[in-house]
Amino acid sequence: MGRCAVVVGGGIGGLAAAIGLRRIGWEVTVVERAPVLDDAGAGISLHANGIRALEALGVGAPVRETARAQYTGGTRTPGGRWLARMDGAALERELGTPIVGVPRAALHRALRDALPSGALLTGEEVLTVEDDPDHDRVRVPLGDTVLESDLVVAADGIGSLTRGRLFPRHPGPRYSGSTVVRAITDEPVDAGTDFELTWGAGAEFGHIAFADGRAEWHAVLTAPPGLRHRDTLAVLRRRFDRWHDPIPQLLEATRPETVLHHDVHELATPLPRFAVGRIALLGDAAHAMTPNLGQGACQALEDATVLAAALATAPHVGAGLARYDAERRPRSQAVARAARQAGRLGAQLSHPVAVALRNTAMRLAPSGVTLRAVLRHADWQPPALG
Repeated sequence: MGRCAVVVGGGIGGLAAAIGLRRIGWEVTVVERAPVLDDAGAGISLHANGIRALEALGVGAPVRETARAQYTGGTRTPGGRWLARMDGAALERELGTPIVGVPRAALHRALRDALPSGALLTGEEVLTVEDDPDHDRVRVPLGDTVLESDLVVAADGIGSLTRGRLFPRHPGPRYSGSTVVRAITDEPVDAGTDFELTWGAGAEFGHIAFADGRAEWHAVLTAPPGLRHRDTLAVLRRRFDRWHDPIPQLLEATRPETVLHHDVHELATPLPRFAVGRIALLGDAAHAMTPNLGQGACQALEDATVLAAALATAPHVGAGLARYDAERRPRSQAVARAARQAGRLGAQLSHPVAVALRNTAMRLAPSGVTLRAVLRHADWQPPALG
């Protein structure tokens, strides 16, 4: 009898984990609490490590078909002055692939399409996982039914109920100090560059250009948690009306009902391990980080690939999870620390003197410094899955 797993959460990490486990011969059921998968979300940048993970999982091609390579762009001031240029061609030479931008919905669809019909259960919330060492199987109650498996992968996001039960004394997610508003333009726009960030005092605005001509934009603001506006888009249009082009144009090309607003939380206190018994934590449930390096999804994809590879060769589930924890915890937590530091030097920096010093340092830094900063996290090779 083959091994089987239950994956809790049908996001990027959970779907990728299911694909990886199926590639090594496991039967997998993904349980998602949302009743309808509406593919909510805006855009995402995938660095080489994320793309390599997708290739190892066998879904690189369909994602690339909907992606746009990021060759041009960089970081600017609100007045439009360049602080640092992005050299996408140099990254491609170093890593074999440029960073790409893709609608999050397209990535979700590519991952779902790689799973067989019936593998994804929607509208079901996992409230508890019963991992009794005296029994051979892990039990996942779902209403009147119970799923039994050899492994449970908790990919249920930053608010993971499973993580809370495994580590009841862990403080859980912490508000980062920033809130993010994002959307995709309703029609094609001339964004000027493939990817861009603009840093002001206590604020950041960025965009990702898509293959179909539309663009995703995001605004990161230093604000109290829970602060919301009756008309968020109108507030942003006033806030950024004097910032350089194409920022006002991107906001004008957006419908108010498509705007998403979320406070940014992170697991500032690292978990002591990513696996307990026959339960593995993955993605944001294990290492939720701020988005400042664009590595959140990439790290979840790495998790999924390493988990499958570790279980493929391990003599038993416990040994595989021990290897997964040993490989993934140090790296993902180091990336999370770097992302937090990047946020402090970016959108959260507000004192005029500090902003001026940062801007001067960025302008004077050799181009190789920026390249090495990206390579530090993106230059990762996935294990073989067969």
